[in-house]
Amino acid sequence: MAMNSRKNDAIDTEAPSIDALLLLSFGGPDGPQDVMPYLDRVLDGRRVPAARKREVAEHYARFGGRSPINAQNRQLLARLQQELESHHVPLRLYWGNRFWHPLIPDTIARMAADRTRHALVLITSPFSSYSSCRQYLEEAARACEQVGPTAPRLSKLRAYYNHPQFVAAWRERVREATADWPAARRQRAAVLFTAHSIPVAMPGCDRYVAQLHDLAAVLAEELKLADAQWQIVYQSRSGRPGQAWLEPDVRDVIRLRGQQRFRHDVLMVPIGFVSDHVEVLYDLDVEASEVAENAGVRLSRVCTVGTHPRMITMIRALIEERLSGSRRRPTVGRLGPAPDQCPADCCRPPTQ
Repeated sequence: MAMNSRKNDAIDTEAPSIDALLLLSFGGPDGPQDVMPYLDRVLDGRRVPAARKREVAEHYARFGGRSPINAQNRQLLARLQQELESHHVPLRLYWGNRFWHPLIPDTIARMAADRTRHALVLITSPFSSYSSCRQYLEEAARACEQVGPTAPRLSKLRAYYNHPQFVAAWRERVREATADWPAARRQRAAVLFTAHSIPVAMPGCDRYVAQLHDLAAVLAEELKLADAQWQIVYQSRSGRPGQAWLEPDVRDVIRLRGQQRFRHDVLMVPIGFVSDHVEVLYDLDVEASEVAENAGVRLSRVCTVGTHPRMITMIRALIEERLSGSRRRPTVGRLGPAPDQCPADCCRPPTQ
């Protein structure tokens, strides 16, 4: 998706003007006083009962009223800064959130004040869909329009779910989590690759599902998992009860595994998330764990890739790929590289 129309997104000729990287993320409260204002932003325009909002607020209360996502993004940027400096890649780094400070419009205004000309954009979701990609880009584009002619040009980096370094980071996380397991336990454990559920009708849903399956299949092959040993499940569903969302839910699958004689060991691998934020900590470590205990299932979870060295290396590689104008786009799996510039009709927003 070209985010400023005043220039043509031709990386081979425009790359020398790139002077920054903009990280776009969801955001989360930094303390108890932020929880309700944050939820007001997230739920703005949605008819969510007050009781449900209080229930979600309690999720944050379990973790001191603070989401880990902001601290994790700060750590990611700090390590990326070191990586870029050590490889002589002179980019300024910026960070903007959709729902909490630093908010995207504020960051775009600061970039303009710093006379940033052209920034690459990295979204913390590795997959493509309306909610995980285009909504971020649209909000950044609106912020640029508000700033006017001094706003930076923005060009997103390609979806990276199938980048070899991203896959390697997940493979190593799984091996870290199971390093002390006996071989027999690894061979019989059910592996659930988890991702955020989205409405089936959401634009880009088919692409999102295909990308998840591509990543999971590659990981299953590299980890030597039998076909019957792994599956993709979904978590963190919200919205109206009658609306169709991606299934099966991770909790339902854990209950089912508890009924199976030889599948009482379950390993969750949250490939749909980059960092261990509240939706991972609460929905998996609290809710799914309670279901597992009641079902007689021994449940374990793999840490997200977060600031894994291979994650940092991958981001640098994506940046260098664009700066050099290289047409080489390393990937694994069946789908090949996602485009640098999304087609105009990609993941179009839902009609009102």
